Amino acid sequence: MYQLPSDISKATPNVFNATCPARYLLSTLTGKWNLLVVDALSAGRWRNGELLRKIDGISQKMLTQTLRGLEDLNLVKRMDMGTVPPHVEYELTEIGKELRKKICSFDRWVEKNMLELIENSEDVNIEYI
Repeated sequence: MYQLPSDISKATPNVFNATCPARYLLSTLTGKWNLLVVDALSAGRWRNGELLRKIDGISQKMLTQTLRGLEDLNLVKRMDMGTVPPHVEYELTEIGKELRKKICSFDRWVEKNMLELIENSEDVNIEYI
């Protein structure tokens, strides 16, 4: 259970405190699919099917859950174009764009350093093709 004081102005965010909502947000936002969806949306507005093709390995169900979760956190805006057949697009909100800068920087860092990071790791199952 996460806790906040009844007077929100006295809230002190602390991810090291097990009952702080910041801990929940940290664990939610650092999930693999959340990071990848936010990174993909950095290129602008995308339709569901486009995101599904861009993010290799994500299922339709997981993409839908991820987009809904990001929308609930006000990081992603869903735009229903009101057409038949349905046409829905997703884009980052202002706070989502702020998060995108951090996530994209982290993603590029991982890509740049992946070989060094996995070089001596016994836990990473790599198949060479």
